[in-house]
Amino acid sequence: MKIIDKINKAVEDDRCYWSFEYFPPKTQQGVMNLYDRIERMCNLGPLFIDVTWRWGGKSSDLTLELCSNSQTVYGVEANMHMTCTNTNFNLIKSALEKAKDQGVQNILALRGDLPSGTVEFDPSVGEFKYATDLVKYIRSTYGDHFCISVAGYPEGCQSPEDVAQDIEYLKAKQDAGADIVITQLFYDVDNFLAWVAKCREAGITMPILPGIMPIQNYGGFKRMTDLCRIKVPQEIWDRLEPIKDDDQAIKDYGIEVAVDMIRKMRAGGLLGFHFYTINLERSTSRVLEKLGFVPTVNEVRPLPWSPSLSEKRAGENVRPIFWRNHARSYIKRTELWDEFPNGRWGDARSPAYGDLLHGVQVRLTADQALRKWGKPETVGDIKGLFVRYCQGTLDALPWSDIPLQPESTPIQARLSQINSRGFLTINSQPSCNGASSTDKVHGWGPPNGFVYKKAYLEFFVAPADMHALLGRLGSEPTLTYYAVNKHGKLLTNCPEDSPNAVTWGVFPGKEILQPTIVERVSFLAWKDEAFDFWNAWSKMYEPGSASSSLLTSISDDWFLVNIVENNFQKSEESIFELFEGLGEQLSNGTAAAE
Repeated sequence: MKIIDKINKAVEDDRCYWSFEYFPPKTQQGVMNLYDRIERMCNLGPLFIDVTWRWGGKSSDLTLELCSNSQTVYGVEANMHMTCTNTNFNLIKSALEKAKDQGVQNILALRGDLPSGTVEFDPSVGEFKYATDLVKYIRSTYGDHFCISVAGYPEGCQSPEDVAQDIEYLKAKQDAGADIVITQLFYDVDNFLAWVAKCREAGITMPILPGIMPIQNYGGFKRMTDLCRIKVPQEIWDRLEPIKDDDQAIKDYGIEVAVDMIRKMRAGGLLGFHFYTINLERSTSRVLEKLGFVPTVNEVRPLPWSPSLSEKRAGENVRPIFWRNHARSYIKRTELWDEFPNGRWGDARSPAYGDLLHGVQVRLTADQALRKWGKPETVGDIKGLFVRYCQGTLDALPWSDIPLQPESTPIQARLSQINSRGFLTINSQPSCNGASSTDKVHGWGPPNGFVYKKAYLEFFVAPADMHALLGRLGSEPTLTYYAVNKHGKLLTNCPEDSPNAVTWGVFPGKEILQPTIVERVSFLAWKDEAFDFWNAWSKMYEPGSASSSLLTSISDDWFLVNIVENNFQKSEESIFELFEGLGEQLSNGTAAAE
C-alpha cells in the first residue's frame, strides 16, 4: 500500500501518526538485532518505516532486504531510500524493478551525499543531476505505482541563505510527481513552522513530516548538528552543558526536548512525525508514551500475529501457533506455497514446508550468551534460566528474543512453577472466553468484537516425566496433545490430522476468524527448528564441555510437547493442575534414584 494513502486516511480521521527511520547495520549480528528491534517497535504503531541507502553491492541489497522483510514478516509498510548521485538509468531501473518485484511500493528519492573526496556537487557527473530528475524518472517510467517521498530542508540544504531556493526546488519535486516531504532533523520549532508556512504560500500541498531525532549523547549530538548545519536554540545548549558527561541525563533531556517540540508542532496543525531512531528504541518509545500516542489494538493487532503485506500472501489469516516467536522462519519455509490459508486451514495434508536449510541461529554472540545465560552444567541450571525468563528477570532465551508476552502475565506464576519442575516452556497462552476485541491484553481485530482462546502449553520434558505425564493425559478427555522427540517418535491422542483452532474471534458483519491453529504436519515441521536451538546454544561453549554436552543431551533425549485444553470455559489456570506433583525428582535429565 502507498504511504500517501495511509497518510490521507489519518488526516481524514484527524489523528496523529508517526514513522521510524533505520539504517542498515554493517554486521550480520547487527542485522539480526535490528530485525528484533523493528519487530518490537512495530508494537508502537508506526504508519511506516524507512531504511537508508548507499549504492554498492551488499549495502543497497540489504536496504531492499530490510524493507521487503519488514513488510512480509512484520506487516509494516516500508519506504526505501534511493540516491541518484553518480548513477545511471540502468542502475536506477534495476533497483526499482527489484523493489517492485518484492512489493516495495514506497521510495524516498534523494540526490545523495557527495562522492568521497569531493567538496562540491558537480552536476555534469552522472545521468541524474538532482533528486527532481529521479522523481521525474520514477513517475514517467512507473506511473502511479510508487509513492514518492522527497527531502525538505527547513534550514536550507547547504546554508540558511538557500531556504528560498530550496523551497523552489521542493515545489519542482512536487510538480515532477512527489507525494510526501520528510524533513531533515531540526530543533528550532518556530523556524520550522515559519518554513512550513512559506512552503504552503509557494503552492506546496504535499504532507510535510518533520524529522525528529531525540538527543542521545552530547558528543554525537554536536557532531550531527555540525555535520547537518543545524541551528540549535541556545536554551538547549545551556541545559546540556552541565550534564554533558552524564549520558542518561542527556537521554532523559533529549526525550523532554522531543516531546516539547512535537506538542508545539501539534498545536501548529501538524499530525505526522518522523523519528530518526539511529537504530535505537528507548527514546522514541518514551517520547510516544509521554505524548499519549498509543495505537489502537486493531492498528497493532489486526490478528494475533502480524499479517504480511506481501501481495502473494494477501488474505492470509490462519497460521500454526508454533512459529509465534519466529515469524521470519515461518515466512521463509512457506514462501513457495501457491496459496495461503484464508478463513480455514484446509486439508491438513496440503502444507509442504520448505527444508530448514541452514539451521537456526541464537541471536547473541558467544560472549553475550555467556553473560546472559552463564555456563549451565546441570538440568537444574537450565530450569533456573527458564524460571527467570518466566519471572521477567531474564529477557531472552534461544527460543524467544523478547520477554514473556503480556498476555501470559495471568499465568506467569504457574509457568514459573512448572518450569522449576523441568517442564521447560517455549510457548503458551491462557484461555479466554469472550474478551472484548479492544482488550489491551487479549484483544485483536476490529472493534466491537469478541475473542476466544484455548489454553495452550508447549514445552520440553525429559523422557521419565513424559511417561508420567502420559498417564495423566489419558484421563483428561478435554485435553489433546502431540509429543515428539528429535528422532521423530510421535505420541498423540489426536486420531485425525485435522487442525484444532486455538484462537478465534467473532466480529460484526464478518465470518468467524480462526487465525491460530494446532495441527500435526506443522508441529512436525516446527520440531526440527525447536530442537535445533539446543544445538545452536551448545555451540556457544567449547566442544565436549559440561555445558555443551548437557545441551546436546537434552536435544537428543527429551520430548517436545504441546497440550491444548479444549474446554475454553475452564479457568486459565486449570491446565496447570495436570503437572501437580510431577518433576521434583529430575536430576540431569533422568529420574533420581529412589
